Amino acid sequence: MTKSNKLTVISADIGDYLKLGACTAVMLQTILSLALTTSPSTTAQTWIGMIYDLVKFTAPAFIFGILYTTTRTTIDKTDLTYGQYMKGTWHGLFIPTIWWTFVYLLVMPWVQQVNQYHDLPSFLWHFINGNASPHLWYNTMMLQFIILMPLFWAIGRWVGQNTKRGLIIFVAAIIVQGLWLVFYDTQIFHGPHMQDWYLFDRFFMSFFIYGVFGTLAWQFREFYNRTVKKYWLVLVVLFIAIFVWVNRELFNFGYPVMLANAPYYKPSMTLFDLIIIGLLSALAVYQIERKLPFTNFVHSFANFAYKAYLSNVFWAQLLWLTFGKTLMQHSTFFGIVIIYVLTWCLAFASAFGLHAIWSRLKPRLTVKKTA
Repeated sequence: MTKSNKLTVISADIGDYLKLGACTAVMLQTILSLALTTSPSTTAQTWIGMIYDLVKFTAPAFIFGILYTTTRTTIDKTDLTYGQYMKGTWHGLFIPTIWWTFVYLLVMPWVQQVNQYHDLPSFLWHFINGNASPHLWYNTMMLQFIILMPLFWAIGRWVGQNTKRGLIIFVAAIIVQGLWLVFYDTQIFHGPHMQDWYLFDRFFMSFFIYGVFGTLAWQFREFYNRTVKKYWLVLVVLFIAIFVWVNRELFNFGYPVMLANAPYYKPSMTLFDLIIIGLLSALAVYQIERKLPFTNFVHSFANFAYKAYLSNVFWAQLLWLTFGKTLMQHSTFFGIVIIYVLTWCLAFASAFGLHAIWSRLKPRLTVKKTA
């Protein structure tokens, strides 16, 4: 047996692939948004819009991945209390969110969305509603799933491995999502409440189907894994067809390209996101079953994906203000590539680095506190 074929300890799961894939892709969304502020050519706007559509699977994939992994690691722990669960997530998710929200509001106030805070009440409102930075709307939405995890435990435990119950929940989730998309399309997206109801895009119901499907994917993991492996080529064909569909929808709005015209809350984008989730799942199953060493990399980096995501706009802004804007004005393509790669590296480096620093400081602080 060669060294490359030796068995390695595999701890990654499908959720890890989805979380890391989503985090990697979402950082590109940030850079593409900055690129459009330089008034690029129509040709550049076209491929920027197409790439944006291509990576517009991030929030659904992350929710699916989180619910998959959380269900896998907690649903059978009947002695796990909600308080114990929340204590773990508080340190892993809520505290990093709080610190990075402070950074954006106090250090980079110009990245706020919709409007600027001007007093303590408006500061606190921006702190919790996700307007502190372009990407923090996602945190407001995602943390709702963390808080509502008992609902998904209940769904998963009621379903168990009962195919009939699983089908009931599967169909119910599709119906609920369909009704929600109709509501969003008629009332919010270019509708009468486009401005005053914008907070609905970070309401957990907008992504409810991905949480439910993530739970079901674990509960029926043998069926799910077998299906995505067997039909991955079908998923590729569907991916191409629906990618054409979502691009036609975006460019029907004309130029200049407005990325706000490519929301998650459309039938086309919902199908596109589910297909991407299926393809990433197929890749995960393929590599995990073959115990490839790359799975260890995925698992390690997926554990820091959320913290890297929190910091990505911070690093993108620093790069943009120092040399990125000038570079992109000279070469849109190379500017996007260079700033994106550097943002990814800095975001993960800071996530790993801050964790290492805290791991060394925490024991000392604990000793002082108990002394």
